[in-house]
Amino acid sequence: MKMVTKHRLFWPAAVLIALLLANLAFTPDFFAIRVRDGHLYGSLIDILHFGSPLILVALGMTLVIATGGIDLSVGSTVAIAAALACLHISDSADPGSVGTVLTAVAIALGVALVLGAANGVLVARVGVQPIIATLILMVAGRGVAQLITDGQIITVTSEPFKLIGGGYWLTVPFSILLAAVVVLFASMLTRRTALGMLLESVGGNPVASRLVGIRAAGLIGLVYVVSALCAALAGLMISSNVSAADGNNAGLWIELDAILAVVIGGTSLNGGRFSLGGTVLGALVIQTLSTTVYTIGIPPETTLVFKAVVVITVCLVQSPVFRAKAARRRSGARHGSRPVASKKLEVGA
Repeated sequence: MKMVTKHRLFWPAAVLIALLLANLAFTPDFFAIRVRDGHLYGSLIDILHFGSPLILVALGMTLVIATGGIDLSVGSTVAIAAALACLHISDSADPGSVGTVLTAVAIALGVALVLGAANGVLVARVGVQPIIATLILMVAGRGVAQLITDGQIITVTSEPFKLIGGGYWLTVPFSILLAAVVVLFASMLTRRTALGMLLESVGGNPVASRLVGIRAAGLIGLVYVVSALCAALAGLMISSNVSAADGNNAGLWIELDAILAVVIGGTSLNGGRFSLGGTVLGALVIQTLSTTVYTIGIPPETTLVFKAVVVITVCLVQSPVFRAKAARRRSGARHGSRPVASKKLEVGA
C-alpha cells in the first residue's frame, strides 16, 4: 500500500476520483454515457471535451517548467491564434472550404511558432527571466488579439472548422482525439528518446548540463515553441467550439489553470523531473472541479475561492514534507507528553 501511495500519480488520481464520486450526490446519472445521433454524450464526455484545451496548454507548460522556466503568454497565444483563424475564415470567399480552414490553421500555428520562438530567444539567448519575458507577450498579446478582431467578436460559419473543437469523429468529440494524439506523441518523444532526460537535466542542474555538453539554449527555445503551438491548438479548439473568436476573453487566465494542473500533477516549479501523465490528471482535476462547481450550484462570486481552497488542499495532501509533518504531529498527539514529563521528574530527582 505504501508503494502505491508514494507513486507520483496516486494523489492526483485519488483527488480526481473523489471529485467524480462527489458529483453522484447531486447528479445520480453523472457516470451515464449515452449515444445520441451516433455521438457520445454524458458528463464524463463533457469533462474530457471541455478539458482538452487545458490539457494541451498544460502539456506545453509542463515542458517549459521542466527546464526551470514559466510561460505566462499562453493565454494571449490562445486568443491570437483564435482571432487569426476566425478572421481568415470570415474574410474568405468560401468559409466552408477545407482549404480555407487548413490555411487558417496554418496561419495560426505559424504565428504561434514565431511567438514561441521570440519567447525562447528572450529567455535562452538574451537572458531575460522567463516570467518577465513571457509577461511581455501576456500583456501585449492580448492587445494584439483585440487589434486583430477590431475589438469585436468575430463569428464564423464553417463546418470543417467546427470539427476541430465542436465536431465528432468515430462517435467521440474530435477535440478529445486530437488532445490524446498530442499527449501520446509528446509522451513517446520525451520517454522513448533522450529528449525527456535532457530537459530534466537542464532544469535540474543547468550548470552540470552545460559542462557535459548539452545545448541548453536550443532545448529551452524548443520548449517555448512547443508551448506556443499547444496554446494555438487550444485556441483553435476554443474558437471552433463556439464558432467565434473573442480577443478579450478567449483563453483568459488559462495560463494559471495550466500552472495549477502541472503542480497538481506532481511536477516541481523548480524544474527537473516532470510527469506528462500527472499533468493530464491535473488538468482533468481542474476541469472536473469547474464542472462540480456548476453542478452543486456554488454562487459565481465564490467560485474562484472554492477552487483555490480545493487546489491548496490537493497540493498540501500530495506534499511529502506536509504529510511527514502531519504524521509526526499525529504521532506526538497519540503519545501525549509522557516522555517529556518523565524526563522532568528524573531531572528533579
